[in-house]
Amino acid sequence: MDRKKVVFVGMSGGVDSSVSAALLKEQGYDVVGVFMKTWSPEWLPCTWPEERRDAMRVAAVLDIPLLTFDFEKEYKEGVIDYMITEYKAGRTPNPDVMCNREIKFGAFLKKALSMGADYVATGHYARVQLSTTNYQLQTSLDRNKDQTYFLWTVGQEELSHTLFPIGHLQKSEVRALASKYGLPVAEKKDSQGLCFVGHVDMKDFLARYIDVAPGAVVDLEGKVIGGHDGAALYTIGERHGFTITKKSPSELPYYVVAKDHEKNEITVSHDPLGEAAKDMVTVEKFHTISGRAPALDKKYQARLRYRQPLEACTLLSETEVCFDRPQKAITPGQSLVLYEGDVCVGGGIIA
Repeated sequence: MDRKKVVFVGMSGGVDSSVSAALLKEQGYDVVGVFMKTWSPEWLPCTWPEERRDAMRVAAVLDIPLLTFDFEKEYKEGVIDYMITEYKAGRTPNPDVMCNREIKFGAFLKKALSMGADYVATGHYARVQLSTTNYQLQTSLDRNKDQTYFLWTVGQEELSHTLFPIGHLQKSEVRALASKYGLPVAEKKDSQGLCFVGHVDMKDFLARYIDVAPGAVVDLEGKVIGGHDGAALYTIGERHGFTITKKSPSELPYYVVAKDHEKNEITVSHDPLGEAAKDMVTVEKFHTISGRAPALDKKYQARLRYRQPLEACTLLSETEVCFDRPQKAITPGQSLVLYEGDVCVGGGIIA
């Protein structure tokens, strides 16, 4: 008799990972729940015991074991330190991308396999498909929840050991299944904020780790119209946290459209995407999920930020992407993620 395949499921205490565990058990896998404990600043209220308690309650209903993996060191070094370094350099990093690379499909996958797991599973809205030549990362059927944008750093080894049980479902179906299985988190709200750490005001967080000084807010013509607390604390597209002293006649809100790290200056505009658009975007640390070099001078689609509609583009090299339509709000440090239909090809960091 063949043994059951063992799958370690990352259980955060949320509805998506809980339903993932329930589905896998129903499908006949030997399911082991895992709560990942990560670093959190000592000055923030400690929320992980509550999240772990929810995961334990779900595990009890499903009659599966729940382990706790301590990744505090790995998370601090691989996600938090990276994030702080990037902000110090005047860039806007994406901690969720690094969290997936360093923790969920890094430390967690490695430890699970060492303990006899055949697979790991998470509650991501994405799909893994084995084609004739390799494993593909495909977009979820719930287009509004698709999370492949945050998963572009995975490769063939990771995908060969990964299951995404809810990637074929709509969020409403996941909620309905949680109720059907009698899970105590069926009505729990989705978590927001920094991966694992939870909801935290990013300016408060960064101000504790970065030396900042007040600076000028300028309009598109370079005229000083207000002040801010420190350029490193702001993100492109943001509309709060700075002061406008010279009001415009329209009284429309202003949005951050550019940052000058050297001058400690932010540029704002009534247009949230700014008025300067570029068709060429430079990326670094380009990675392909297939492990093969991507075809150049070929039409792809890409997005520069989560939930942005896909835009047609051509990959000129592994550092240059040319968009058919000029793009706005191009943010250094964020991810440019490349697609071919519903297949996520890979991506890079915007330079």
